[in-house]
Amino acid sequence: MKRIAVVILNWNGEKFLRQFLPGVVQHSEDVADVVVIDNASDDQSLALLRSEFPSVKIVELDKNYGFAGGYNYGLREVPNEMYVLLNSDVEVTPHWIEPVIAFMDATPRMVACQPKILDFHRKEWFEYAGAAGGYIDKDAYAFCAGRVFYEFEKDHEQYNTNEEVFWASGAAMFIRRDVWIEVGGLDEDFFAHMEEIDLCWRLKNRGYKVGACRSAVVYHYGGGTLDRQSPFKTYLNFRNNLYMLVKNYHTSNLRLKLVRRMLLDGIAGIRFLTEGKWSHFTAVIKAHFSFYKNMKVLQRKRRKEELSIVEQNLVGVYNRSILKDFFLLKKRTFTSLDPRDFNH
Repeated sequence: MKRIAVVILNWNGEKFLRQFLPGVVQHSEDVADVVVIDNASDDQSLALLRSEFPSVKIVELDKNYGFAGGYNYGLREVPNEMYVLLNSDVEVTPHWIEPVIAFMDATPRMVACQPKILDFHRKEWFEYAGAAGGYIDKDAYAFCAGRVFYEFEKDHEQYNTNEEVFWASGAAMFIRRDVWIEVGGLDEDFFAHMEEIDLCWRLKNRGYKVGACRSAVVYHYGGGTLDRQSPFKTYLNFRNNLYMLVKNYHTSNLRLKLVRRMLLDGIAGIRFLTEGKWSHFTAVIKAHFSFYKNMKVLQRKRRKEELSIVEQNLVGVYNRSILKDFFLLKKRTFTSLDPRDFNH
């Protein structure tokens, strides 16, 4: 058994396994075991794995547990010291693993990290899911170096230094197994989307570090499981963002923060209306009702997390409103933001 396991979660992803798994095996097997967790697929994924990828370990689940549950259940069968959670629609490159591991090993208390993530379709551009590392603003809205909302930057090597960030993308996340177990893995109530940000926030509240190793590169196809223009994704993103805010925000008055978020989300909903996106407007409303319905559960999780706080690591927090800066002040790229407004 190798120190590292590259673990791909699959659900009816025969197309992506056929396209991307050969590269993963080719560029990973020297340093890592390759594992596929199957979320009860009913296509030909398992037959393909067994016939064409005999070196790949298969962990079969009895039903589709979603992204969070799939990894939580599947990784119980993976004893390697380091996990790499890798989307099935990611194209890796030669020597994509070693720089990340070296960066993590050389940085005390760094327990999670991502490579630089570029767009498979436009390989000189950053990709939505992670880009060059994740940050959050003072209201817990997430964005990335190289991607703010739906404004993408071309990669001119402007983000080529390895850095500590606030969150690492679940599309290609390296994480130490012992810490994964310590924090309880991903929150299954999220089902999908933002659960990796919630995970990183819990790590940061325990004083750990999260990194972006920009000397390693992968290419993300994107939209392989749920298109980012989907109203269901809008619902999950708004709902899950509120979920993680209640669970993990412990630095000031949470009630005032939630009131502000209600107003900001309301403005976002109105914007959807003015753009004629009725289904997305409805998704925001549904997200808030789900949030209110689950408040007691979230409060219990919050109290549990409070007991685990060691020394909050707030590196990567942007101490301004990214919504205001992006939409009103027209600061459309990460490079246009003042570095002095970030916690370092």
